[in-house]
Amino acid sequence: MSVKSGQGGFTLLEVMVVVVILGILAALVVPKIISRPDEARAIAARQDIASLMQALKLYRLDNLRYPTTEQGLQALVARPASAPPAPNWKAGGYVERLPKDPWGNPYQYLNPGVHGELDVFSMGADGATGGEGNDADIGSWSL
Repeated sequence: MSVKSGQGGFTLLEVMVVVVILGILAALVVPKIISRPDEARAIAARQDIASLMQALKLYRLDNLRYPTTEQGLQALVARPASAPPAPNWKAGGYVERLPKDPWGNPYQYLNPGVHGELDVFSMGADGATGGEGNDADIGSWSL
């Protein structure tokens, strides 16, 4: 088999152009992909909070009041031992277990809340109240 002298591979210039194009595409696409995990965590936190709010509403229907701040979200899992009593507390609880927020911290509960009748919230990625952007609190007031 003989090789014709006119055949060849890619030139260095062609390879360089392709590398530059791939670099430009990566510069445009990578920042959008990197922000997705934070968005997914925020969405998961909102869904957890919405579920906890529904469980709290069921608790209120049965017991005519929401749990106090001291009783906390734990009142959804186990009958509260402190006052006020929960006379019609549902056997088995209102949730099987309390979820942790997507950053591994427990959800917070205030009754009365700062933003409404009651607040259920995650302190976000920074684990502290307040913050902005990805570090902002995610709560029942933003559902």
